[in-house]
Amino acid sequence: MVSPASEKSVRQMYKETRLAQKRLDTLLRFLPDPVFAFTLNNTVEYVNPAFERVFGWKLTEIRGKNIPFVPDHLLEQARQGMKQLYENRTVMDFETQRYTRDGRLLDILINGAILYDEDDTPMGQVLILRDITFEKRMAKTNRIMFDISNALHTYHKLGDLVTIITAEIQKLVNVEGAFILLADRKTDELYFFSARFKDAASGNKFKKLRFPADQGVSGHVFKTGKPLLIPDISQCDFYLRRVDEETDLVAQNMLSVPIKLKDRVIGVVSVVNKLQGQFDDTDTDQLMMVASTVALPIENTRIHEELEQSYTDLKILNQAKDKVINHLAHELKTPVSVVDAAMKLLEKKLAAKGIRDKKIETIIGRARRNLRRILNIQFEVEDLLKKKQFTAFHILTRLIDACVDELALLTEIQAQDETRTGNADMMTGVRQAVEKIFGPHRLTRQTIHLDQYMARHLERLAPDFAFRRLTLETGLEKTHLVHMPEEILDIIVTGLVRNAVEYTPDGGKIQIQVFSKNNRPTLVIQDYGIGFTPEKLRLIFENYFTPPDSSEYTTKQPFEFNAGGRGFDLLRIKLFSERYNFTLDIDATRCRFIPADTDTCPGDIRRCRFCTTPDDCLNSGATTVTLIF
Repeated sequence: MVSPASEKSVRQMYKETRLAQKRLDTLLRFLPDPVFAFTLNNTVEYVNPAFERVFGWKLTEIRGKNIPFVPDHLLEQARQGMKQLYENRTVMDFETQRYTRDGRLLDILINGAILYDEDDTPMGQVLILRDITFEKRMAKTNRIMFDISNALHTYHKLGDLVTIITAEIQKLVNVEGAFILLADRKTDELYFFSARFKDAASGNKFKKLRFPADQGVSGHVFKTGKPLLIPDISQCDFYLRRVDEETDLVAQNMLSVPIKLKDRVIGVVSVVNKLQGQFDDTDTDQLMMVASTVALPIENTRIHEELEQSYTDLKILNQAKDKVINHLAHELKTPVSVVDAAMKLLEKKLAAKGIRDKKIETIIGRARRNLRRILNIQFEVEDLLKKKQFTAFHILTRLIDACVDELALLTEIQAQDETRTGNADMMTGVRQAVEKIFGPHRLTRQTIHLDQYMARHLERLAPDFAFRRLTLETGLEKTHLVHMPEEILDIIVTGLVRNAVEYTPDGGKIQIQVFSKNNRPTLVIQDYGIGFTPEKLRLIFENYFTPPDSSEYTTKQPFEFNAGGRGFDLLRIKLFSERYNFTLDIDATRCRFIPADTDTCPGDIRRCRFCTTPDDCLNSGATTVTLIF
């Protein structure tokens, strides 16, 4: 029989045990860190609410089961950790990673101990799993943001700066590929400015890609200005598949965020293929932080480089202007000298035949005056280049001298018009004639089907070089429309075709193609002629071309081989490209048989001592001019 004192003692112990259990339950329920208790065979015995909240598994569904949350690459580490736990009976601050139920990979810090029964026999383990994912990411973010901040002040070239930023983003988010795409405001396209993927060769494939700014995941982010996470690319119907097709990328998941300034989006940061786990909101926040930090420095660096490039172009064009004017002044000497000699010869012939005619003398006199005007251009150009100042007297005198013959001609025309009488009618007629003949003409943009236009224009030009023994191959595909004045396109195409013909020897070949490149109309004119030396190609828009021997002006006709100089065709096209927003690219290889500018080509493959077959010439030199509208 139990004594009242013993019964009271048992009740007190039971009460205290219940209270301790209640306190333990309360502690475990409100403990912010996950607690995980399991048996010796690794089956779950208990998890607290924090475990359910962090990892996603409920106690009711995992009790008595194993939890598959150890990553495959950490299985050996987990075995070593358990070994350490049994050897030391406890484990402190053991850092590792575990999966959540929805596939996220968390960084955790484990503290644990072995559970023993009354006989000091191990009966299980209890672990506290502290989630340190956010802390580690923030530490990593702070470190990488510090490196990026240093880079902003260290690298002054946009290419170097963006390359560093892309590499840091790849490390920050732990992805296979990281890309920075910038917007081309002229064409409304996105292009890969920097690509960090596998190796340099793989990354360079991305830099060749451009696509409309409203296409693909990046285009969607660019237009909406909002981040976008795609957990499964195969389920995304607007993902741009051609990116995978034209590169080594096999995209599985993707995260893109906008690079935003205060008033606009200037680009997109995109990352693909998370190496561990899935993209989550923390990745989005980190990427948004980087994008907002680098947006203004990227734009400032780009503007700075554009200003530097504009200044460089301006200096080159200014130098080219002086050289072109000087070139023009000297080129005028030869044709004027030829015409002047012809006029003198004509006068002698007329005098020898005893022909004396007042009207003929007037015509010859007028021609001689205009020749003197042309000769004076050289001196006027020199005055301009030397920046001389002219008084009003000299300016007016030159204006009157320049207009004498035009006014005389117009007056004669008006005087012969019997319907006009009086000085007022005369001056009105002169003014109208001046406006009609010498007045400026406005050019209007037209909508042009480039393939149809080229077919018509080549047909018009063909008779002009029909005397040349050349093979002309064309491939004219239908493209998007070109918008520019047709008169300007006439000048461009005529100049390029003439240059191709004049620098290709008889027996040679010229290829002309029209096709679409990145949805932009493209014209390519390739001749298999003498080509350019590297130095001349480098100076093509700066120093222009050395004028040919003056005898060319008297002995050669347009479209003959090596007829005259290339003139100012390419310089004019360069200026037109800036005015009408198309790009001009020239690639050339000098004929290997005549590598120097002083070497000459006979103008006919059959007369070339280096060529035994036409293919020898076709494989020796070439010039390719590409216009992208």
